[in-house]
Amino acid sequence: MSVAAFISSQRAEHGMSHAVACRALGVSPSWFYKWTGRPPSPRARRRAELATAVKDAFDASDGTYGSPRITAELQAAGWQVSKNTVAAVMTDQQLVARPKRRRRCQTGRIRPRGGHRTWSAETSPHPPRT
Repeated sequence: MSVAAFISSQRAEHGMSHAVACRALGVSPSWFYKWTGRPPSPRARRRAELATAVKDAFDASDGTYGSPRITAELQAAGWQVSKNTVAAVMTDQQLVARPKRRRRCQTGRIRPRGGHRTWSAETSPHPPRT
């Protein structure tokens, strides 16, 4: 949160005037009013567009893609963006990919049919090969 956004929130939440909040934070009121009427910077606009694109890609993957795969999708779509930037945007939006299901080992203990029998050459109903 920027200083100017904090000053605005103090007015909305606590009824503190802008002048008092500016004085307490050591900021001139003219700077605050200049900030409130200013359109977003090109970087802020691009970051907002990137956040929308990341959210769309995350939703399209049903929440399974992490930052590396979303980065690859965005780069294929023409975005110049790094994995770390996508990870930061995902963190800001609290987007967390679901982890892959781990495959369970199926070669563990094999139970014989019947469950209680122990199999050996002595108890087998088949005669041994000669």
